[in-house]
Amino acid sequence: MTVASSMDCDVVVIGSGNAGFCAALSAAQAHAGKVILIDKCPENWAGGNSYFTAGAFRTVHAGLQDVLPLVSNVDETTSKLIDLEPYSTEDFLNDMSRITQDKYDKQLGKVLVEESNEVVKWLAKNGLDFELSFNRQAYKVDGRYKFFGGICLKTNDGGAGLVKFHQRVAKAHNVEILYSTAAQKLNLNSEGSFASVCADRSGKPLMINARAVVLAAGGFESNPTMRERYLGPGWELAHVRGTPYNTGECLEIAIRDISAQKAGQWSGCHSVAWDANSPANSGNREVSNEFTKSGYPLGITINIKGYRFFDEGADLRNYTYAKFGRAILAQPQSVVFQIWDSKGTPWLRDEEYRDEIVEKIWGDTIEQLAARCTEKGLENAEQFVETIRRYNEAVQAAAEEVGDRKWDPAVRDGLSTQSSHKSLEIPKSNWALPIKVGPFMAVKVGCGVTFTFGGLAVDHDTSGVISTLTGRPIPGVFCAGEMMGGLFYENYPGGSGLTSGAVFGRKAGTSAARLCRGNGFSGAPT
Repeated sequence: MTVASSMDCDVVVIGSGNAGFCAALSAAQAHAGKVILIDKCPENWAGGNSYFTAGAFRTVHAGLQDVLPLVSNVDETTSKLIDLEPYSTEDFLNDMSRITQDKYDKQLGKVLVEESNEVVKWLAKNGLDFELSFNRQAYKVDGRYKFFGGICLKTNDGGAGLVKFHQRVAKAHNVEILYSTAAQKLNLNSEGSFASVCADRSGKPLMINARAVVLAAGGFESNPTMRERYLGPGWELAHVRGTPYNTGECLEIAIRDISAQKAGQWSGCHSVAWDANSPANSGNREVSNEFTKSGYPLGITINIKGYRFFDEGADLRNYTYAKFGRAILAQPQSVVFQIWDSKGTPWLRDEEYRDEIVEKIWGDTIEQLAARCTEKGLENAEQFVETIRRYNEAVQAAAEEVGDRKWDPAVRDGLSTQSSHKSLEIPKSNWALPIKVGPFMAVKVGCGVTFTFGGLAVDHDTSGVISTLTGRPIPGVFCAGEMMGGLFYENYPGGSGLTSGAVFGRKAGTSAARLCRGNGFSGAPT
């Protein structure tokens, strides 16, 4: 029988994503004492899902002058070409309410929103290189950069740059990182407080004794069995957008071992239009977020039977992209085609649609495009052509009724398929341009699952995990990131995931440090 080795520390963090690293950093800065971060993934998979993001942070801000000191990619000349309206606390809360159908936990949402500006400035102060996201969150219209959808900030080099920053800063703060170390059991002492983590480190048992633990190991999106159990039939077929290591064990361990209370929508997830030719069971760390195919508002989307099935222009992309993966998964064979003509294709983002990463299907006519899509899985070419014909007729009728209204991809421009004398059963509510000028392009996409919305219930003041037995926080147990439930339902405002991980990760680490200091452990108050 193998005897477990042991380690002692003050705070142990489980998970090496943005939330876990923020927890470790804040605990170290709050003088928690010795901080250890563990992750079951090998070091070359560090960062969890954070690595696969575009690095966008949604934050309250007072306009361009508030964010310019945070960014490194704007010179004085460029700054004069930017239209960036303030994004207020009320704006963010309204988006949370609207996008989640007002089902989000109001206390957690208030903390997320009110601390969002402070937390991005904390990250910037610690050396995180932010940029204005010209490539994904702005369009250049009439010579001016117009930001849309409540997001303007991203990290340099996206998720890869974010993870490199976290690893560098953790090392500078003497956080010990153990990769290939999987948590297996959480232990409480006789008084019901956290005592230790039993782990497996590269096949050998390891006991980590600590004063506090931060659970930040992600959701269950990489576990097809759990996806089918909680999200429903068919979800085992979704492609995994990020890390293959978010398989839900830590959620099950916390519920089983310490009676952690569940919270949030366990049947919901963040899912996107994702390249149908991508790997099925994990993201590609080199291609990363570029498998996303979010150019759908600029064209139309048709299933293999030849029909449109959702309103591509229902809202700005940042408010719809995380729910349309579910709509795609529900279609026959769970694959569809995104369609544009020669007026739409120039607006597509290069990082999502460049030739090196996506298979493009071309046709000089709609009929030729339909024939070539048939070679890629389209089952009804005639209906495909008819759907585009009827769409074009509806666009023309609506355009005649509204007159000279200008097409503008950076605002809800109201150019639709609906008019008093001709409307489609499934509208396109904004950005409805006719698909008439060849060459025409199609891209085949499926559903990419990003993260799950169900998680653990936490106290909004401390990020302490709530017990099902007492209804109160379990002493010494904290949670952040995708393991925390209650913020998102059916959908989420784009960019709020990384912000949530940072806000509640920072709060969890600070709370863990406060507990350690309050019990006479190492460290001094800040």
